[in-house]
Amino acid sequence: MSEIVNANRIRNTIIAFAAIALSIAIFFGFQTQTGSVSLEAQAKESTPIEVAMKNGKPTLTEFYADWCTSCQAMAPELAQLKQKYGDSVNFVMLNVDNNKWLPEILRYRVDGIPHFVFIDDQGKAIAQTIGEQPPSVMEANLNALIDHETLPYAASTGQTSELKPTNNPTTDPRSHSSQLPHAEV
Repeated sequence: MSEIVNANRIRNTIIAFAAIALSIAIFFGFQTQTGSVSLEAQAKESTPIEVAMKNGKPTLTEFYADWCTSCQAMAPELAQLKQKYGDSVNFVMLNVDNNKWLPEILRYRVDGIPHFVFIDDQGKAIAQTIGEQPPSVMEANLNALIDHETLPYAASTGQTSELKPTNNPTTDPRSHSSQLPHAEV
């Protein structure tokens, strides 16, 4: 009988240690997840477009949406680029779901996201890229932007998320109505 009691104690001790280890792993897993780079946090820290157009620095403008998986995938890489180039380049983020940015959405013909517009230090748009871009491509373009050179990957298109039309296509310019030209997919 004492062997059964001892076996039960050993089993219960192992279960308790496993539960503690699992609880610790879950706790640290959630800590890592909340520490990741979010689009919302980056947008709050980005340079306002009004400031970027007047401060004499080149600008990288990103059109994004919180639901865009490509935008989410690029967020950590763009945060690193912002740390590296933030003194030389304005990083502007405009959420396509915010009607406030409708004039810019129309001006730059944003029809897929992420959509990046490279703007020189005089406020002139000189290149655009659409979709998920490798960090090396973004970095090469930023270096060229800073050096007043032709961007090597200005016409590149990566994986995109299409803008989703609302229920009323006649009043929403993002609906891709007949007034706005769009590319065939």
